[in-house]
Amino acid sequence: MKNILTSIAASTLLAALATAQPSHPSYRVSDLGPVGSPFSQATSLNNHGLIGGVAVIPDGTQHAVLWSGGRILDIGAPGLGGPNAAAIGVNEKGQVLVQAETLANDPHHENFCGFGTGFQCVAAIWQDGVLTQLQTLGGTNAGTGTINNRGEVAGWSEKDDTPDPDCRPGVAVNGTGPQIFDYKPVIWGPKLGQIRELRPLLGDSVGMALGINDSGQAVGTSGLCSNTVLPGFVAGPHAVLWDTDGSVHDLGSFGGTSNPDVLAVGNVAFSINNQGQVVGTSALPGNTTHHPFLWTKQTGMHDLGLLDGDVVGAGLAINNKGEVVGASISSPGAAGGNPRAALWRNGEKIDLYTVVQADSPFVALLTAFAINDDGQIVGFGVTRSGDVHGFLAVPVQTIAVAGPKDTTATLRSIQLDGTGSSSEDGSPLSYFWSIPQGSPSAAIIGGNTATPTVQFSLTRGTYTFQLTITDSTGKTSTDFATVNFLGN
Repeated sequence: MKNILTSIAASTLLAALATAQPSHPSYRVSDLGPVGSPFSQATSLNNHGLIGGVAVIPDGTQHAVLWSGGRILDIGAPGLGGPNAAAIGVNEKGQVLVQAETLANDPHHENFCGFGTGFQCVAAIWQDGVLTQLQTLGGTNAGTGTINNRGEVAGWSEKDDTPDPDCRPGVAVNGTGPQIFDYKPVIWGPKLGQIRELRPLLGDSVGMALGINDSGQAVGTSGLCSNTVLPGFVAGPHAVLWDTDGSVHDLGSFGGTSNPDVLAVGNVAFSINNQGQVVGTSALPGNTTHHPFLWTKQTGMHDLGLLDGDVVGAGLAINNKGEVVGASISSPGAAGGNPRAALWRNGEKIDLYTVVQADSPFVALLTAFAINDDGQIVGFGVTRSGDVHGFLAVPVQTIAVAGPKDTTATLRSIQLDGTGSSSEDGSPLSYFWSIPQGSPSAAIIGGNTATPTVQFSLTRGTYTFQLTITDSTGKTSTDFATVNFLGN
């Protein structure tokens, strides 16, 4: 499946972003695999570490997969019978939103899912091993955005089989289509069997709901069948928000509108957090480029900016702390430039690859699709073997790790170990080892290093050693090592 490029008062937020001192995070990046697959993509994650996405299996089809605890689960087999599926969203309940093909042929070969197979495309929810198809508004196909923690799903559905002569003929620049019928934005749930149609903007005929928060506010795009493009690389003339009462609001633009002849050029809102902050992408005058935006009710739409040297980009997801991830790309269009996974945090525009640890299994991180409230990020990138795989980037915190733990020693000398400690900003740490009150005394040699040597007294017993680390910003952390000395 092709990619979906898919409060505090906002004035206070933006002022803070503009004046905040840089504090680069550091990330530990994992290759999600699967081993042997040439392609996988992580699209979503929750705060419990459950990750949803898609992976190519040996027969060449794409399956919806979940990653959890270092394991991968294929939930696309048997799926809904069709060959391809992708996990698009996950919530805190463990419900997984799936875009899937059935084995029924689309009588008009609209390629609604973007897989190019000619099968019908539908939305489904997976939970506890069961995949349940969601109904349409009466038409053949449906598409999915995200799922909130109440079990509500943002998406879109064809409504009937009445052709719209306004639809552009032929295949779209992103490979979807030919689109023949109108599709409407919808919200499914929170109970299975429930579907609610949303209105596009006045004068528009189609729309897609791409993001939804826990209050039921949804965001997406609205337009005509002639100027709105289905995912991947969705585009439309109006970035919109649907409030909880169903009213629809135009979020504005940077002066441009959609251009179906240039990949991903348009005005689209992709994600909304529980504070009502919205991120997406907006076209500039001339309708050939687009920039990532942050929108708030108080301040409207503001340009998040691009990484140095880049021309187009999109904010694809925002967490409840206001941290944004997405992509920044060196040139527009189907030929494309070099995409880079981008993070907007504390007033900084960060190339995610530049803040990962040196032993990263990737040579490039291409796009970041989701970020949870712990700051963990998923997306896809190029591995050292040349495959394109999903990644998980976990912030490295300033944490002291002292060892050994609960070990037994008979010799008079033992080495302590603080090398497992880490600093949030990746800078060198300072170390200080001491003996807390109540523990037998011992000699610590090299107590300002990561691996000092301890010489025990003649007293048998349990010795405790305290490690305090300090990073370059002054942040500290403490941990303890314990040794049961039996003497010699």
